[in-house]
Amino acid sequence: MKNNLGIVLIKPQLGENIGACARSMKNFGFNKLSVVSPKFTFPNYKTKVTSVGAIDIINKTKIFNNTEEALGEYDVVISMSARKRDINKKHITMIDFQKLLKKKKFNNLGLMFGQESSGLSNKDLSYSNYILQIPTSKKFKSLNLSHSVTIICFEIFKFYNASKFKKKGKNLKISSKSKVSSLLNHLLKLLENKNFFNQNEKKQSMILNINNLIYRMEPNDKELRILASIISSLTKKSL
Repeated sequence: MKNNLGIVLIKPQLGENIGACARSMKNFGFNKLSVVSPKFTFPNYKTKVTSVGAIDIINKTKIFNNTEEALGEYDVVISMSARKRDINKKHITMIDFQKLLKKKKFNNLGLMFGQESSGLSNKDLSYSNYILQIPTSKKFKSLNLSHSVTIICFEIFKFYNASKFKKKGKNLKISSKSKVSSLLNHLLKLLENKNFFNQNEKKQSMILNINNLIYRMEPNDKELRILASIISSLTKKSL
């Protein structure tokens, strides 16, 4: 993936959250991380521990004193907010976000996340082009910082790697209805021999339900043979 997207964390309060953010970024192919005025000496022990295999991202993280400076390299900035703000900015949905990625009307895209306790200030939001709210339950909208970063990175990764999400596997041919019918007739014959349909008034209803069950299946030839063998083995007398 072309790495023209960067994560910008504004005044993060917990070192472990930054470490977890870096780890998620690396999971999905991102490596550009900027931090504005962290509330602790960066990086601290917890940052390094929680970053696990993403310590390289931590080591090259850029530290800034203010939001404006941190966003200077980006053409378009999208801010994350847990609630809709009453400011003159375009609020977009996840679908809008995907459309924006598809248009590619930018060279560098910045994704801005606020501090854990209060999110982004209105001043921080004023530097952005769009505000994106991750859809959550109405009963509890607040997301952990690292979780928010994970979701956004995943959505971008999914967009640029659509082929990875397509169903893969052997395209086995489904057995013909005639073969399924043969199995069904074999089953019904064995059930008759076992006096399974001992109540005549329910026999047709039971056969109809068995038909619905068997014909609803989409087995391939191998699966059909195995099923036939299982059915036959259950009727054999043990030695």
